[in-house]
Amino acid sequence: MTFQHILVPVDFSEHSGYALDVAIELARKFDGRIHLVHAYPIQQVLVSPYPVALPLDLDRHFREASNKQLAEWAERVRAAKLPVETTAVSDNPSEAITRCAETIHADLIVMGTRGLSGLKHVLLGSVAERTLRTAPCPVLTVKER
Repeated sequence: MTFQHILVPVDFSEHSGYALDVAIELARKFDGRIHLVHAYPIQQVLVSPYPVALPLDLDRHFREASNKQLAEWAERVRAAKLPVETTAVSDNPSEAITRCAETIHADLIVMGTRGLSGLKHVLLGSVAERTLRTAPCPVLTVKER
């Protein structure tokens, strides 16, 4: 099996950085390309049962900030002389990852994991775990070094 279309979900954390490093090595080995995706789930805030006044252009600000960060991360991939594309989307992270993997016909998803356990895992859940259950392709989770 070759992994030519590698999707790397990023939340701009150190954990995502480790996953990107692994994805770059795999892409080099398989002459592949990398697609970075970042999801910022502000839609959940917008359907809050509480009366919250949010600026009308909030989504635009999040999208612009996400695209700026994605461009910086894409430079890491370009520095490795690999093709890269980026996607920023306002959505639930695991759903956005799965949808992006389907859209780009990803061969592999490489994503970081914080390895939360106990109460933190119960309260926060795991994007990696949800992605593993719904992804249309293999998922490689990378824990920090």
